[in-house]
Amino acid sequence: MTEVASPSVSDETDKRWYDLGEFIREQRNVGQMSLRKLSELAGVSNPYLSQIERGLRKPSAEILQQIARALEISSETLYIRAGILDEPGERVDPVAEIRKDPTLTEEQKKTLIRIYESFRRENEGPDR
Repeated sequence: MTEVASPSVSDETDKRWYDLGEFIREQRNVGQMSLRKLSELAGVSNPYLSQIERGLRKPSAEILQQIARALEISSETLYIRAGILDEPGERVDPVAEIRKDPTLTEEQKKTLIRIYESFRRENEGPDR
């Protein structure tokens, strides 16, 4: 019987940075943005961003914030993936949050809730 070594903390950290870079690359591709364009919008060099995407660099919280802003996603999403923030322990109820928003009319709230619920039903199809 062969023993399988458990991953070291270093391996787990390296994987986290690799996964973060992969996520950034996916978001860039979803936004149909070139590496050069993202580096320009984020204010980081092209080679540095490329190294982040390949998991070779560990960007600071400030750099992650710049990248998030350029990708038009929340900084918290990148902070969680980088291990800077813990994932929220409690699930947020989007419907309750929509209902609490004082800036929306009742009709707007109903419309948003209908859209949200239709997406949920669509994603809970028979093969999920």
